[in-house]
Amino acid sequence: MNQTTIDRIRKFSADRDWEQFHTPSNLAKSISIEAGELLECFQWSDTEFDLEHVKEELADVLVYCRNMLDELGLDEDEIINAKMDQNEAKYPVDKAKGSAAKYDQL
Repeated sequence: MNQTTIDRIRKFSADRDWEQFHTPSNLAKSISIEAGELLECFQWSDTEFDLEHVKEELADVLVYCRNMLDELGLDEDEIINAKMDQNEAKYPVDKAKGSAAKYDQL
């Protein structure tokens, strides 16, 4: 996410004095709720969905994730790369390629 977008998200919340509601618990709930709304876009079909609605719900998830990063003082690149390190160790290419099996079943 570029800095202009991050600044816009922060300003939106600050202008409305909503940071007071941005506890980790509230943000985690909001992420889950919005992820559920994103999933609802695909409720009856894997192939027929409203892309504009998907984009709106995905944006809501990302905004709440950005707010949580700020609240917890986390760097998105740092935590994503740490998780990718873990995933690469759990799912080596030679065992996981083309497989949907969980790491403990490879």
